[in-house]
Amino acid sequence: MNDKIHISLIQTDLVWENEQANLNRFDRLLKEVTPETEIIILPEMFATGFTMNVQKFNKPVGYQSFEWMKQKSSELNKIIVGSLLTEDKGKYFNRMYWVRPDGSFEYYDKRHLFHMGGEHKVMTAGNRKVFVSYKNRRFQLQICYDLRFPVWSKNNFDETNGSYDYDAIIYIANWPESRKTAYMSLLKARAIENQAFVIWVNRIGVDGKGIFHSGDSQIIDAEGIVLTSAKSGQEKILNYSLDFSKLDSLRKRFNVGLDWDKFQILT
Repeated sequence: MNDKIHISLIQTDLVWENEQANLNRFDRLLKEVTPETEIIILPEMFATGFTMNVQKFNKPVGYQSFEWMKQKSSELNKIIVGSLLTEDKGKYFNRMYWVRPDGSFEYYDKRHLFHMGGEHKVMTAGNRKVFVSYKNRRFQLQICYDLRFPVWSKNNFDETNGSYDYDAIIYIANWPESRKTAYMSLLKARAIENQAFVIWVNRIGVDGKGIFHSGDSQIIDAEGIVLTSAKSGQEKILNYSLDFSKLDSLRKRFNVGLDWDKFQILT
């Protein structure tokens, strides 16, 4: 049985508050994705950069870029993942989409809004965990600052049927290089403590506030080993085949899920 899923992570600079320029950039980059790729993952707020200036965009905010995601997913016959500044019923969200080629989709609204960047003043926080399935494997969707809150990413193991909440967790980000030490440590911690792959896709370049991002996009296995990574500060399409048979083997021989704490999150 082929228990691999081919994914492509796109690490690139973003044009500040210029939706069309960013979509044009990703039009070019998507042409370079390998044919075997099944899931393409873009950075957080890939169409605008991490801006709260909602008045600068056509209404409803995010509609154009979301339609672009659906079009590209259909054209390429691949799942496309990324977050957008999104307007919905008069509220704004940092919304992460999982778009399928048939036009169906799932979405996750960022739970932990970044107070130091004023995100909480504009955005509405999400209140639900989101897991999506592909080829009988489950992915949890999370965004940037969520990485600092381990309870929100907590995996669970069901002894009655031997199932986990998820097999891989995806973090997309606009996380500055100045706090690189934090994410480089936390990514490995999330992988080890949840016995799952961690997929990290971060932007590069200087944003409209003069903040530099080094990217450091990578994939980490359940033992905290970096399987592949992009060079800091360089545009890169990172292609990798996740081998879930190796994850299953680790979970069978060293199942820490049997001893995980049980708790509930009050939203």
